[in-house]
Amino acid sequence: MASMHPHPNPLPQAGEGAGAPDNSLSRARERAGVRVARALRRSSTDAEALLWSKLRARQLGGLKFRRQHPLEGYVLDFACIEARLAVEIDGGQHAQCDAVRRDDLRTQVIESCGLHVLRFWNNEVLSNLEGVLQVIAEAAQPHPNPLPPAGEGAESTGA
Repeated sequence: MASMHPHPNPLPQAGEGAGAPDNSLSRARERAGVRVARALRRSSTDAEALLWSKLRARQLGGLKFRRQHPLEGYVLDFACIEARLAVEIDGGQHAQCDAVRRDDLRTQVIESCGLHVLRFWNNEVLSNLEGVLQVIAEAAQPHPNPLPPAGEGAESTGA
């Protein structure tokens, strides 16, 4: 059996190294996610292509949407980072029992990253595009009456 010598070029600890942010995916996984996202962009469904034609180039409320955006091992159909919003377009296969469980887990992971998830069926996008765009626009806007930050309620004046 060969003697155990340390590797001459050991890998840095997770999160260490040249500018690697904490809690990031490994570079290999990030590159794989980008490759998958590129392939998905080339093979989008009719519903995705139609919705993208209305979201791209800041056409919806001046918001910047990304198509096929990699996040935590998933590829989001559409993401608006500034509005903390993910939009998923689902086909009929998503109605199957196993797919529903996978989608629920996917939604939990995405929401744990701070994004709100909206889901639409393909046929909703194809038959009611204006309604879908309205829901997305409303979800992307800040609440008209936001709650005050914790501890900053109305001050009482002691007389």
